[in-house]
Amino acid sequence: MEPLRTIVSHAMPLRRSDVDTDQIIPSDWLKRVERTGFGAGLFGEWREDPDFVLNDPRYHGAQILVTGPNFGVGSSREHAVWSLQDFGFRAIVSPRFGDIFRNNCTKVGVVPVVISEEDSEKLFKAIETNPKTQITVDIEAKKLLCPEAEVDASFELDDFTQYRFLNGLDDIGITMLHGKEIERFESTRPSFFPSLTG
Repeated sequence: MEPLRTIVSHAMPLRRSDVDTDQIIPSDWLKRVERTGFGAGLFGEWREDPDFVLNDPRYHGAQILVTGPNFGVGSSREHAVWSLQDFGFRAIVSPRFGDIFRNNCTKVGVVPVVISEEDSEKLFKAIETNPKTQITVDIEAKKLLCPEAEVDASFELDDFTQYRFLNGLDDIGITMLHGKEIERFESTRPSFFPSLTG
């Protein structure tokens, strides 16, 4: 996981509410055993429609996805977040997220940004009018800024999750912060116990 302080990018507008994880990544993609390559399946069924926003070249390269409320509800599959990240999104903006989806985002370095429905609508209008509208997600300040849409919104992020983002720490990275203590503990264990060092 790479450290994240600010994300500055144009955004892609997904004007849909109650998007569940089955829609984000269809179930036939869950047979894969690696974490990469899921971007090709992102919104797989919807992308069959040539007018679907992911097929609109004006929004290609966007690192921020602006969505309607209740994004990421449904099953707990981590693949949904992996597909968004693999496609290139580093932040998802919504008035509400599914709890498990939101937690999965924070584990892999995708910033879930909760703003009001009023500010969300302002972003939609600005992005749809000008696809190159710039949005800044400032993890240090816990703010989303978009002057063109007249949005200056604070968002909730607990201190530990913010620390993880700022330092690029996933669960393994956090564990490895205690590497010396782990080595010390392992060195005192009887030889007939299982060991990390072989």
